[in-house]
Amino acid sequence: MGLLDEISIAELRGRTSAKWRTYPPDVLPLPVAEMDFPVAPPIAEALRAAIDRNDLGYAGPNLGLVEALAGFAARRWAWAVDPDQVALAPDVGVGVVEVLRLLVGPGDRVAINPPVYDSFFPWLVEAGCRLVEVPLARSAGGWALDLDATEAAFRGGVRVHLLCSPHNPTGTVHGRDDLRRLAALAARYGVTVLSDEIHAPLVLPGRAHHPFVSVSDEAARHGIVFTSASKAWNIAGLKCAAIVTADPETRRLLPRLPEELRWRVGHLGVLGGIAAFRDGEPWLDEVVGIIDRHRHDLAGLLADRLPAIRYRPPDASYLAWLDCTALGLGDDPSATFLARGRVALSPGPSFGRPGAGHARLNLATAWPIVEEAVDRMAAAVSAP
Repeated sequence: MGLLDEISIAELRGRTSAKWRTYPPDVLPLPVAEMDFPVAPPIAEALRAAIDRNDLGYAGPNLGLVEALAGFAARRWAWAVDPDQVALAPDVGVGVVEVLRLLVGPGDRVAINPPVYDSFFPWLVEAGCRLVEVPLARSAGGWALDLDATEAAFRGGVRVHLLCSPHNPTGTVHGRDDLRRLAALAARYGVTVLSDEIHAPLVLPGRAHHPFVSVSDEAARHGIVFTSASKAWNIAGLKCAAIVTADPETRRLLPRLPEELRWRVGHLGVLGGIAAFRDGEPWLDEVVGIIDRHRHDLAGLLADRLPAIRYRPPDASYLAWLDCTALGLGDDPSATFLARGRVALSPGPSFGRPGAGHARLNLATAWPIVEEAVDRMAAAVSAP
């Protein structure tokens, strides 16, 4: 029996997380990046065992998470993570902000690649940075880094490049050659690349993830990776992420992080992360297989019921980036789908100016829910 075979909408509405409690009960919620799959058994067992032994205090200094992450990275990506070059943070966003505070001063320039994860924008505000937008280049084959524009931005004084790899919301997996070229530019202009790789375990069949710091010596010297089990195993609420360096120079940043950072890491997040990285791959493989089917099935569903929407199946993760411009619904088509169809999607403009006319849909749920959502969206645009 599959992971989603017994999940009902009634059961999902009994959950209390943001995805299922933000909207009224008549709305199908498909915006926030939470999955509806049951918790992986090794994680559930680890959490139950902690409760049974009344082990709910602060996270210990080293319970094996770094070693579990290193083992997973070696198996999945042939990436040799040095445990001495890893620090923990409550989540990737907190880690990025704290590292930015070490690397830049007020008003220093930080580049991002919109349309991009909408939390990047408030992170940069929190760190006091000046935003420099270097939009992804779009072609018939999808999206890619615009390296010519990136070089111009670096030459113009950018200090840090905040990279989304794999890219959210487009589902783009950056190729090794592009990452090497980015690293070479970073070395030439003295830029540090902070690579948010939280969706990396969810790269789908046909593509391969390349951890930024592993692609070249220049990338190791000028890059820092941020990762977590939170997206791939749906345990964001447990609060644990890793900051990974790969060079003696960048490693010197880790002891300069606030002492309080490690005390804000969730103890259950550490235990859940260990179980995920060490024993959670069979569950992850099943999830990746479901998402792989859903991304292709959505293409057929849209072609049949909403052919005006342009959609390219993502190469990673469970987020479908929908180009709704031909529907004539303005900059934020999600507003129409919510008001008329009672379907909640992520608004495209929140991902930056190139997101105008777009919306993001979450595929990590039971397929009948996706079908109903598309039917409601179609009815919303056909209604008088």
